[in-house]
Amino acid sequence: MAKQKPLKKDRLAGKKLYQTEKKKPFYAQMQPRQKQKPKKNHPFGDGWEIADDYEEEMIPAGEYQAECIGLNEDGNGIIRIEGKKLSVEGVLPHEQVTVEVSGKRKLHTKLIRVQKAAENRVSPKCPVFYLCGGCRLQHLSYDGQLEYKQQSVERLMKEHIDEGAKFYQILGMQEPWRYRNKSHSTFSMNAKRQIISGIYEENSHRVVAVDHCMIQDEKADEIVRSIRQIMKECKLLPFDEDNETGLLRHVLIRRGFESGQTMVVLVTASMVFPARSKFVSLLREKHPEITTIVMNCNPKKTSMVLGDQERVLYGKGWIEDTLCGKRFRISSKSFYQVNPSQTEVLYSRALQMAGLSGKERVLDAYCGIGTISLIAADKAQEVIGVELNRDAVKDAIGNAKQNNSKNVRFFCDDAGHFMTEMAARGEKVDVVFMDPPRNGSDEAFLQSVCRLKPKKVVYISCNPQTQKRDLKTLTSGGYQVKEIQPVDMFPQTAHCENICLLTRN
Repeated sequence: MAKQKPLKKDRLAGKKLYQTEKKKPFYAQMQPRQKQKPKKNHPFGDGWEIADDYEEEMIPAGEYQAECIGLNEDGNGIIRIEGKKLSVEGVLPHEQVTVEVSGKRKLHTKLIRVQKAAENRVSPKCPVFYLCGGCRLQHLSYDGQLEYKQQSVERLMKEHIDEGAKFYQILGMQEPWRYRNKSHSTFSMNAKRQIISGIYEENSHRVVAVDHCMIQDEKADEIVRSIRQIMKECKLLPFDEDNETGLLRHVLIRRGFESGQTMVVLVTASMVFPARSKFVSLLREKHPEITTIVMNCNPKKTSMVLGDQERVLYGKGWIEDTLCGKRFRISSKSFYQVNPSQTEVLYSRALQMAGLSGKERVLDAYCGIGTISLIAADKAQEVIGVELNRDAVKDAIGNAKQNNSKNVRFFCDDAGHFMTEMAARGEKVDVVFMDPPRNGSDEAFLQSVCRLKPKKVVYISCNPQTQKRDLKTLTSGGYQVKEIQPVDMFPQTAHCENICLLTRN
């Protein structure tokens, strides 16, 4: 009689009785290698220190007396407690202060009192100065602000100054208040369920109520206050990010200081706008100076203010203004300098440093709506403007037509790619103007400038820290910094504009 074959599960169970533990492969026996934290590079490049995380060695919470030893790149005071450097808002160099230190993972500081004030300390004009965080230097006299900015740029550009670059005195304003032609207000509800408008408190999404911003246009403040009242009449609520209820998120107002034209941009969470006709009618009735009203829809959860969809509710959808004798059309998304009086100073100085004679071929990278291009066109043989934003290029072409500038051409392209292609075709330009955003230019763009080999590069920067980083690439690519000109475009803040003229060795 044949022996019955055991079931498969029984055969497998029997095998396990005789099996020894399987030997692990060598790579599984090795101890895992401890990963080392990469060294952090400061976004502004060499010369700036990143604060410690204070995870290992903490300073006990409490109040401390200290002396301010200087200001950092953000305009905050620097103090030293138990060998650690800490930044404190609202403190000026050489002041004796009492500071509260708190925090578990990272330290937080708060100014309690000033025992000995600096000679250049003044009373801030803004009632929410210590809450807002927008105007970091209102407590410093304007002469003191200019001195701080001059020294900051000088420290950043020391390498080039030591090599022979001319360093000029900063160009400031006669009246450093109410200079912004663009205002931005965020809408919310306070604890009493009242509609408020203002700006986000620094490092938060809490709205600080602001009725009178001391650096924005007064007429813009009036319009925002009217919008709050009209919202009540039309039973409209601000958008609540947490509950995703309400309609109005932001209001942008652009003013043409020369033309007197005014644009109001209502940023909503939906394209459905209840009582739209009534809202527009009431707003125009209260402010007949408004020339156009635009609704911009941004339904996304994002820190970006403007969305993609737009609808013109009244007027043409754009305004015009005059800058350096040229007329410019400005739409809701156009980049246009917020301080027009100092912009004329900035651009006039940049053109002067370029030394145009009327025979040059000029390329304006990051040309936007063509401001620098059209101003330079009167002093150059040919100007080429390059901009990646298609709407801005459309505005630039229209601006060239209305200013009858026939020696200017605009192209919608990445400026770095455009210049690389020009160099590959053997084309030449004499001067390149570049005015990048705050984070500066990337390596590809800077290398394309070096490949194109213009005789001069005029680098206009709203962030001298990133400009310093970018100059390393340009100087290693055969250029030398010849002139440095700081310009104060943003009084009451720590920001400073800077122009560098570079020539090819």
